[in-house]
Amino acid sequence: MKKIIYSPGEPAGIGPDLIIKIASSKSWENLKIPIVSIGDPNLFLGRSKLLNKKININEIQSIRDIKSNRKNVLQVIKLTKCKNITPGKLYESNAKYVLNNLNYAIKEAIKDKKSALVTGPLSKENVISIDRKFSGHTEYIQKVTNSDDVLMMLASNKLKVALATTHIPLKEVHKKIKKQLIIDKVKILNRDLKEKFKISCPNIKILGLNPHAGENGKIGLEEVNEIKPAIKILRRDKINVSFPISADTAFSKKVLKETDAYLGMYHDQVLPVLKALSFGESINITLGVPIIRTSVDHGVALDIAGSKKSNISSLELAIRTAKKLIR
Repeated sequence: MKKIIYSPGEPAGIGPDLIIKIASSKSWENLKIPIVSIGDPNLFLGRSKLLNKKININEIQSIRDIKSNRKNVLQVIKLTKCKNITPGKLYESNAKYVLNNLNYAIKEAIKDKKSALVTGPLSKENVISIDRKFSGHTEYIQKVTNSDDVLMMLASNKLKVALATTHIPLKEVHKKIKKQLIIDKVKILNRDLKEKFKISCPNIKILGLNPHAGENGKIGLEEVNEIKPAIKILRRDKINVSFPISADTAFSKKVLKETDAYLGMYHDQVLPVLKALSFGESINITLGVPIIRTSVDHGVALDIAGSKKSNISSLELAIRTAKKLIR
């Protein structure tokens, strides 16, 4: 039986709100896949009162006990108590609770190949207070799954974008752009577009790091020394990948139409485009790991947690996509 494991992320944010709102809606049964949330039942009950949503908690012991979704019934696995369930403010005392839930969810997804992990937003700031090396969901999943490499991709109905580098300072990006990195990331992207998304011959566009893709070395040498040599090797392997193109024209209507996915060199090169076109209607997908993991495309939204203002569309899409990707 296919199933979804939901890790709500930061308890002070909207992660708990979203699953409560979906469980209270008609779409809960229409999703047609059992869902279990990892967390403290008191958090969900307290948040449901603030949202004025009637929720019953069915506490289960393992994901093998999951039953079909019933409206207003939330299946929950409790590992530890959430120290503070107040929305809107970060508490360092909750950081360990967040990591424990995420760690458990990843390991359960590894064990059960008919399950997928869907994650709500977490606060890197809060988790870093107890783990200085933490840099985000993607990197943490790579660590727990013992994966050699990992690729962060965000997707909507309008486009798919992947990242050569993720959550690092901009001044460090050029040091990371190496031939082998590009080869490894494109191979993951090409393979998973074929295997997970059933695209027989993916058309992949590579963005240059520098303005105008470096203008043949006039504006930086990364394209000449690292990116182009990598692409020559990838093309010899029959991968349909472009030479580096300028990011300022890469997302025109014509190029968008012919492209299955883009590989950007850094976080803010491609994500602003995706969010401008598809905010609330896109999801984060982790490629290169032995589990299915999708996530919402937004942050913890402390300012609206515990209110009726949060939008469930991204989480719904993450759940529906995860369901499709389970084989």
